[in-house]
Amino acid sequence: MRFAVLAALAFAPLAACSTVAETVRGPQLTPVGYPAALIPQEQVILPMAQQPQPANANSLWKVGARTFFGDQRAARVGDILTVQIDIDDSARTQNSTTTSRTSGQTLGFPHLFGLESSLGKILPGGFDPSAAIETGSTSNKAGAGAVTRSEKISLTIAAVVTGVLPNGNMVIQGTQEVLTNGELRRLTVSGIVRPEDISAANTIRHTQIAEARIAYGGRGDISRVQKTPAGQGLVEAFSPF
Repeated sequence: MRFAVLAALAFAPLAACSTVAETVRGPQLTPVGYPAALIPQEQVILPMAQQPQPANANSLWKVGARTFFGDQRAARVGDILTVQIDIDDSARTQNSTTTSRTSGQTLGFPHLFGLESSLGKILPGGFDPSAAIETGSTSNKAGAGAVTRSEKISLTIAAVVTGVLPNGNMVIQGTQEVLTNGELRRLTVSGIVRPEDISAANTIRHTQIAEARIAYGGRGDISRVQKTPAGQGLVEAFSPF
């Protein structure tokens, strides 16, 4: 028992950093990879392009204006497209495990450099060198678990094209914040989309986003009350029982 405690204390610092950070701050989204991280931590504000000059008198055309029949979908860095998030997910997992083990071992030394007879004089009566040591163990374990999950989110957010990959795919990122009565709700979405998946209305569904990272949460009075206290989370994370 003492050895097990010492071993646990020795290896605890190895996983303590990540566990403590996740317990205090909550789970963090992993960076989008293609395969390296592409989404910047801070949104880069691009400089505004030079505004087109007004049209000449008696002209129906403006210099730099978009064409009447051109593709108006997002295609360049800085363009905006609409992401439709409609998640209706449910899953149920149930499993059970039963293990049983029985072992036995007998160790003897009928001949031990001629000392087997001398050991009989030192050890208690009835000593048999052919069955000097005999061990046996039996262990049984049974476990059962079930997980039921149901999620439903229906939101719409505008995202900005933050990069264009060599094959034409676009990296997008969008953030939306709503503050109501001291409660801040934050929605973020990022990922990689194909130009051909963007509809004529310049919208795309979340199921068509590769490496999608969607987060919906908030902070404020309500979130603080609902969140597990950090001290209680640490006790539950490191409790061996």
